[in-house]
Amino acid sequence: MIVALVEPEIPYNTGNLARLCVATDTPLILAGRLGFTLDDRYLKRAGLDYWEYLKLYRYPVVEEFWEWVENKNFAILTKRGEKLYTEIDFSMETILIFGSETRGISEKIIEKFRDRTYRIPMWGKVRSLNLSSSVAIVLYEGYRQLSYF
Repeated sequence: MIVALVEPEIPYNTGNLARLCVATDTPLILAGRLGFTLDDRYLKRAGLDYWEYLKLYRYPVVEEFWEWVENKNFAILTKRGEKLYTEIDFSMETILIFGSETRGISEKIIEKFRDRTYRIPMWGKVRSLNLSSSVAIVLYEGYRQLSYF
């Protein structure tokens, strides 16, 4: 599987996700404008000393990322998702796409790929889950379904 973050804003979250990706040998894509630089000390600190092991790919222009991913097996995770994340048709080629912490995925993209939108259920009094928590939930569910561990 591959984790893709579209325009992430908070370096701690991305650093934490980098560590998760190293722990699960999962490539990480950063697409579009970032809310930090790749040499940000908070990003590096959250990822600890694992950066050399991370399979990191960068799409500085977000439209180029969406063109690249369009004909691939992908799932967009959004609180406005049509289906539950447990219904994703996981494969080792599945790209799990998550939006920025404050804006999520654009409505235009959600409308275009409505049939590929999924959500993590929430019933408490919060608007959303933390980005790194959301990625961990979905990524481990994918590996569980694939009997990876």
